[in-house]
Amino acid sequence: PVINSAKKIKPSNNKQATLSGGSVMLVRPLLFSSAAIAGRSLPLTTAMSMSSTTSGDQQCGGKSAVVFLHGLGDSPAGWSSLEHQLPSLKPSLGQDVHYVFPPAPTIGITINGGYEMPGWFDLFDWPIGISAKDDKTGKNKAAQQIEEAVEKLEKDMGIPPNRVVVGGFSQGGAVALLTAYHRRKGKVPFAGCVCLSGWLTMKDDLEITDEVIKSTPLFWGHGQADDKVLYEQQPHGVQILRELGVDVSDAAYPMGHSSHPKEIEAMAEFLERVLKKDS
Repeated sequence: PVINSAKKIKPSNNKQATLSGGSVMLVRPLLFSSAAIAGRSLPLTTAMSMSSTTSGDQQCGGKSAVVFLHGLGDSPAGWSSLEHQLPSLKPSLGQDVHYVFPPAPTIGITINGGYEMPGWFDLFDWPIGISAKDDKTGKNKAAQQIEEAVEKLEKDMGIPPNRVVVGGFSQGGAVALLTAYHRRKGKVPFAGCVCLSGWLTMKDDLEITDEVIKSTPLFWGHGQADDKVLYEQQPHGVQILRELGVDVSDAAYPMGHSSHPKEIEAMAEFLERVLKKDS
């Protein structure tokens, strides 16, 4: 299975992009979507914004949560299978771990000719290398949405931010990094961050507090043949974060803009480690 399906996008009468099956889109690039794993497909569950699992006979040190953001053109259903895949690899990630898959707003995307689709922020460059232009307004708005989801977890379920891991794929990974490291001044740090095939944005504005450096480790996985979010983004971003003192676990895989079974296994190991910390 290939994760970036080439489906045609047409503007509707209200100028909102809609999907139609089959034919190749003239405006490229396409979608950064779906949780297909290179060499193996994850079973999809029904789209959801928040869910929980109760399988497994171990605990991760009390109630905790994983907030995971999909990529451009995708929906919460694209990665919601992680709710079952991760506990199957590490049973402790089922017991008392809540999974949240926020939906991105529908916005116009410049590199797709202004067509509207689910996206966390606008994109101006293709492919996305280390000199890509930032949509600061869109990225900060996306990070605010994730912060509100985390606040809701604490209010409704009693799960504080230091028991939450934020993560995402592609655009979602970029927003996860922004939320975890740029915007936690004066706030409780997260338990960890996961970036899959994403990139470090707004680097000129990056100031990480000592408390976040000590408290929020990162797992970053990326494809060595990624032609959408270029592989150069991973070593570049990892170096910046490590020089600032962040504990980064990084791994590269023989794939394009996709995910890999070994990457999901490494993610599960990382999540188990950071969520086993005392609450």
